[in-house]
Amino acid sequence: MISVIVIVVAAVAVGAFALGRHRQASGHGPRVNAAGATATTIAKALTIVSTSPAAGATGIPSDQVVTVQLSSPVDGGSGMPTFDPPVPGTWTKVGPTTLSFAATAPLVPTVTETLTIPAGASGLRGTHGALLAAPVTASFTVTQASTERLQQLLAQLGYLPVSFTPAAPLASPIEALTAQTGSFDWRWAGTPPSLASLWTEGSENVITKGAVMNFESQHGLTVDGLVGRRVWSALLSDVATGRVNANPYTYALVSKQLPEAMTLFANGAPVMVNVPVNTGAPGADTVDGTYPVFEHVTSSRMQGTNPDGSTYDDPAVPWASYFNGGDALHGFVRATYGSPQSNGCVEMAISSAAQAWPLTPIGTLVSVVGPAT
Repeated sequence: MISVIVIVVAAVAVGAFALGRHRQASGHGPRVNAAGATATTIAKALTIVSTSPAAGATGIPSDQVVTVQLSSPVDGGSGMPTFDPPVPGTWTKVGPTTLSFAATAPLVPTVTETLTIPAGASGLRGTHGALLAAPVTASFTVTQASTERLQQLLAQLGYLPVSFTPAAPLASPIEALTAQTGSFDWRWAGTPPSLASLWTEGSENVITKGAVMNFESQHGLTVDGLVGRRVWSALLSDVATGRVNANPYTYALVSKQLPEAMTLFANGAPVMVNVPVNTGAPGADTVDGTYPVFEHVTSSRMQGTNPDGSTYDDPAVPWASYFNGGDALHGFVRATYGSPQSNGCVEMAISSAAQAWPLTPIGTLVSVVGPAT
């Protein structure tokens, strides 16, 4: 009896072994090594197939959707890709192997963004546990936004003598820096023709430059009239928070027609009319044109050479608003006013200059017109 039992058991064992071999050969079930141990399947490393925009890309629009294409399906992970500088928004999975960034604000013009996709346990994870072996970075540069959109935002915030009314609300937050359909209108019926003639929608002009300089000054930015990432970021912030220009829009018109005079406008209305002034004497003419004020000081030391070769050094000229090189609106004591007497500046009585100075901040346009002397 014992031998029979042993034979049966042995047969069962042999049959089990044969069955196991058959299953292995069919390709089903775990692989078994010679010692009978099951081999563990090692997940293939996760890799980045592509990013959009591609690394090194330039001229990227501010409403560009950023995507990452991976080599195999992902189920998330503890660390999603990041932007530097940061961009508000969230990553979403739009396909088994594709991630898309849903931004809540546009990419800032002129900025070079660096997209970093983290690796290892702190990064993305494949559905079978696969990880990126090393971080991947891709930098791209955002193109400059249009002059038309710049004008639209400046108008909406009250920095221009025109207003802008969009035809419809933004379809998406990322379109905040994309030019919108709408209309510009003059804010005041009394806008002087000399100012109105300088405006061109969608084109760079001195009105737009002056508005940018005024905006820069009010926001503590470098005053240069150039629109870079700091200006765009500040514009977006003001639009989001509803912060508008609290100051009046001012404009100075200087006539060299005798008797020479200056009229100062605030929000389209004349607030100082035909103020007697002195422009440049022959040989030091005040050049015709329109210029934005770029320096605004209560007192200025002025030095130079007169047309006759003599020199001057006035240590404390009051209420100066520089608009063209060394030419400024300022106060100065003269026996008379209304004729060419200065070294190129627009001089006026000190009391008049004190009244005009608060209304000629940085960015204020000064137009000089009239016959040459």
